[in-house]
Amino acid sequence: MSSIYNNNQDSKSLFTTENIILASIGWGVLALLYFLLFSAKVPAEPDCIAKLSAKALETNCLRRADWYVLGTNVFEALAYLAASILCFRNWRSQQIVSGRKVWLAIGIGMLSYFLGGIFFGYTEIVLQEEPFPSLGDVFFVITYLLLGVGMALAVASRRLNLETSQWIIVLAIGAFGSALAWLISNQPQAAVEAQYPPGLELVASALNWFYVISDVLLLIIATTLLLAFWGGRVSLSWRMIAAATFSLYIADMWYKYATNSIPNYQSGEILEVFWVWSGVLFGMGAVLEYDASLNRSRRERVRKRT
Repeated sequence: MSSIYNNNQDSKSLFTTENIILASIGWGVLALLYFLLFSAKVPAEPDCIAKLSAKALETNCLRRADWYVLGTNVFEALAYLAASILCFRNWRSQQIVSGRKVWLAIGIGMLSYFLGGIFFGYTEIVLQEEPFPSLGDVFFVITYLLLGVGMALAVASRRLNLETSQWIIVLAIGAFGSALAWLISNQPQAAVEAQYPPGLELVASALNWFYVISDVLLLIIATTLLLAFWGGRVSLSWRMIAAATFSLYIADMWYKYATNSIPNYQSGEILEVFWVWSGVLFGMGAVLEYDASLNRSRRERVRKRT
């Protein structure tokens, strides 16, 4: 894998493609270890266990430490902030293959997700309030809209010539994703204890369906992109983008299921690591696209000279 700078700068700069990819992988592994090692719940109060019955123990006594939940937010926030910076670098490049508008939309989407996560964590950890719906959802909505726009622009810039078997794959994944999302959204909610005021209840319902539909649409677009770019010069970067979208879908579906099924659900379950991995994979896709575009530009200059 070649570096993102020319040969004279390789020895002087830490920000080579190899180093950024290794740092991204390292961040994803550290996040997984953090979730695995520190996600155990502890009694909220020393005498809590003695006061409550075994049935009420899990939902009222055992809680994750605030420092742990804060750490999960830090892992997620830094992953999306780094991804936004890398996407904006692609937007500023004149040589980018997939189009600058594509990376501008994705970059703003990553930055919006970063801001949304900050408000989500602040509401849950500092204010000790239900984080959904909250001000963070404004930024999450912007994220999904801009991710859809960016990925749709990438599809539009590529001449789709998918074979019948590939269209069947797209339809199958879309059908599976839709069915799973529908089942999770329509599961019994008797265990859910969160109550919303009349106005917020309507907002929460609308946001729920917006996220579900957006996740399914992004899943379909990501599958189409993966197959459309398969085997091309920038195929590796779009494989990362597709994997990032799949990770986002998994984390969102888990959160939807957990908040519907687990009373007083608290963030920090192991499957939420897919949110961190989604940000990491978006960043990796951006840096691989930048590297491939730079190499293509160099080859074209060499051909002109010869």
